[in-house]
Amino acid sequence: MSTTQTPPVLAAELAQAWADIQRYHPELPDLAAPESLIGESSSACGHELSFERLLHEAVHGIAASRGVRDTSRAGRYHNRRFLAIAEELGLDHPEEPHPSSGFSLVTLTPEAKRRYRPTMERLQRALKAHTAATSSDTSRTFRGPAARHGSSGGGVRVKAVCDCGRNVRVVPSVLAQAPIVCGGCGKPFRIPDIVGAVAS
Repeated sequence: MSTTQTPPVLAAELAQAWADIQRYHPELPDLAAPESLIGESSSACGHELSFERLLHEAVHGIAASRGVRDTSRAGRYHNRRFLAIAEELGLDHPEEPHPSSGFSLVTLTPEAKRRYRPTMERLQRALKAHTAATSSDTSRTFRGPAARHGSSGGGVRVKAVCDCGRNVRVVPSVLAQAPIVCGGCGKPFRIPDIVGAVAS
């Protein structure tokens, strides 16, 4: 399988899994850029890319569509409003919140596992194929401290902007895989050129 073909295939599977969630929760907005999840193996939510992570992100999507503020502390702390929507989507959490991330670490209920079993199996196959296609023999290569410590991007995040003034932090290689589209204006985020950074 070609590494250049795998990200679009995985992005398509992520989009299909999202559509499967929308069938049960029609108020869930469309996923603007499924490929933006591919380069990030973890997030402030603390999940590796998986169906459980996708369902977690769907909770945030529904919260946004309802105008519910489901996090605080720059998105790290997931409050009880997040938990209430998570329970609607088939996610569960231990009774006590985590001191720094709140109710972020949710898990699938047995009922959700049954409901989404075919979706989870399809996505797992796509993730395995993606990992196999993009991994190489790393015994003779050096990727730096980010890789050694399990960092998500394998690189430094930079500010990407869109024409309406919104910005996101992203690893440049993730943005290079496919455009990340702004939900506000519909235009792609871009990394601005640094002008005059070096004196001539």
